[in-house]
Amino acid sequence: MAEIPSGILFAEQFAERFDGFSIGSNDLTQLTLGGDRDSGLLAHLFDERDPAVTLSIESLIAAAHAADRHVGLCGQRPSNDPDFTRFLVGAGIGSISVTPDGFAAVKHSLAAAEQAG
Repeated sequence: MAEIPSGILFAEQFAERFDGFSIGSNDLTQLTLGGDRDSGLLAHLFDERDPAVTLSIESLIAAAHAADRHVGLCGQRPSNDPDFTRFLVGAGIGSISVTPDGFAAVKHSLAAAEQAG
């Protein structure tokens, strides 16, 4: 699981030992932004679309591709946000986990993003 910023920074070295990566977007966001997602005072700052988080995701995807490793993402955001799903497709994500109730909408978003890009 790629859930901490240091895992992103050293992705090239980890790729030498790992078969692939799974980005845990909830924890990665929390630890990258330095805020507790369960805190009522800070929850409004928790956003996977923050540039620091999206840059981290793009960086890991690039490192995984350079090492010919699979990279996927698990987290809530793709189930709820078609724009984030399109971002992931554009960045080259290999797989995305989704909630059962979000599957149809995400499948549609993925198909549209893949056709557009």
